[in-house]
Amino acid sequence: MSTALESNADYAEKMKRIMRLRYEPVAVKLVREGESFPPGLSRPEKQMSHCQAVFAAKNGSCLEMHAEDEQCHVGASCLGMMPAPGKVVNGEFHASIGMHDSPAAAAAMIAARMTVPGRVVGEAVCPLAKADFVPDVVDFVDIPERIYWLVPLSTAAAGGRASFSTAPFQCACEDTVALPIITGEVNISLGCFGCRRKTDMKADEMAAGVPYAKIPGFVKRLERYEGGVMAKAKRDRRGALTDLFLPPSYARPSNPVLSARIIK
Repeated sequence: MSTALESNADYAEKMKRIMRLRYEPVAVKLVREGESFPPGLSRPEKQMSHCQAVFAAKNGSCLEMHAEDEQCHVGASCLGMMPAPGKVVNGEFHASIGMHDSPAAAAAMIAARMTVPGRVVGEAVCPLAKADFVPDVVDFVDIPERIYWLVPLSTAAAGGRASFSTAPFQCACEDTVALPIITGEVNISLGCFGCRRKTDMKADEMAAGVPYAKIPGFVKRLERYEGGVMAKAKRDRRGALTDLFLPPSYARPSNPVLSARIIK
């Protein structure tokens, strides 16, 4: 087992166990012109979108995605694999979906997006636990409580507040891959129309992207959190929110005034 694979398997196991993740954390590596694809991956049998590749990887698939394998040119252009189609740039494509009031509004969304610089020829997308390479980003798909822990992890050293950027479209490409690569910071997304239409993303799930360079430090903090703050958080316990904010004498069904407010 290579050093990269051993480290990644260890990081994935600890994050999945401590954070109680529903799925595998996903390793994403953009392959630049002149670079080789990592070993142990398979090309898809037919074209698929970047978001479909990410969601397949959270369920165990290891994919070698060349630019010509990318079905969604919106996502592929965001990741530096091809120019954005004209109807995407002028807003006509996204305006036709019905969320924006005009093509100009949709075009403004595209004009404001962050795109990966340079020439990218493809990507490696697979579970972090199986990644025999150093990823650019690790993606997570889960319920808000799980994704929440990325906030204290990312603010633990310097404090302050966390800021995130998202849009109605481009969750898996821009929000959780391009932005973390360009900014070097964690980004959280509420999901997007494409992910919710073309993948198995559930109604109660959201997504996040973490620059791989932050993963080792995050795992060390998680090991500290596991027996500390996470143990105090009453995770997944029924009535936990009421118990947190009300005295014990009030936070029980026998209290006729507040029993209806207890979270079931």
